[in-house]
Amino acid sequence: MDVQVEIVREASAELVAAFGRLLPQLSRTAEGLDLVAVDRILQCEASTVLVARAGGEIVGTLTLVMFPVPSGLRARIEDVVVDNAARGRGVAGSLMREAVRLGREAGARTVDLTSRPDRAAANRLYERLGFAVRESTVYRMPLDG
Repeated sequence: MDVQVEIVREASAELVAAFGRLLPQLSRTAEGLDLVAVDRILQCEASTVLVARAGGEIVGTLTLVMFPVPSGLRARIEDVVVDNAARGRGVAGSLMREAVRLGREAGARTVDLTSRPDRAAANRLYERLGFAVRESTVYRMPLDG
């Protein structure tokens, strides 16, 4: 599968539709995005949204978040999702390699990501790409209740 990865700079109906198709494959609780929500993400200086195209169609997306803190520039990969029909064809790897390249180019020392243990194929990919499991505890506080 010929995959092209690009940075998205403008919100469009095509991108809204792609998120509408892809996000439910990532999360049962993710809310749908409209044009205003997509534009808000794209206008955030900390976020870089990448899409992968195959045959001209968006088949995957990834968001790279970079922000400075006193200990240095931090880079995180968030919301990696590849359409079920395109999985196993190198789409996620292409997205990840581009995100790592952008993080390195920006001066980040590391790139972090989290992944649920039940996402076995994704976790194998991350390890093949050079990511290592880090001893850490993630805490989360729901803010909606």
